Amino acid sequence: MLMDWKAFLPKIGQSMKGLKELTPDTVAGYRLLHEAGTESGLLDPKTRELIALAVAVTTRCDSCIANHVKKAIDLGVTQGELAEALGVAVAMNAGAALAFSGRAMDAYDQLSSGT
Repeated sequence: MLMDWKAFLPKIGQSMKGLKELTPDTVAGYRLLHEAGTESGLLDPKTRELIALAVAVTTRCDSCIANHVKKAIDLGVTQGELAEALGVAVAMNAGAALAFSGRAMDAYDQLSSGT
């Protein structure tokens, strides 16, 4: 086991308590952004959670992973569906690295030319 996710999940909210007390507008702004993405209703909640989980993995956010896996489970996501969404995340992250490698090569060409 890499991490005790069941013990970790409840601690996430506790760790944000101080931030909410010191900067309530920051937390309120986050909640507003989160809710705004669900307003159209064009994507079902299960699909939204799978997308959120894929993003959580590519951004390496353990808190996000814990929250979105739990929400996905509560929505009935199967382990196979989860694995397929993670496959998309892996493909996109590798693809992004490949695409941005071209930018690094371009920067090298420009910065090493002396002009």
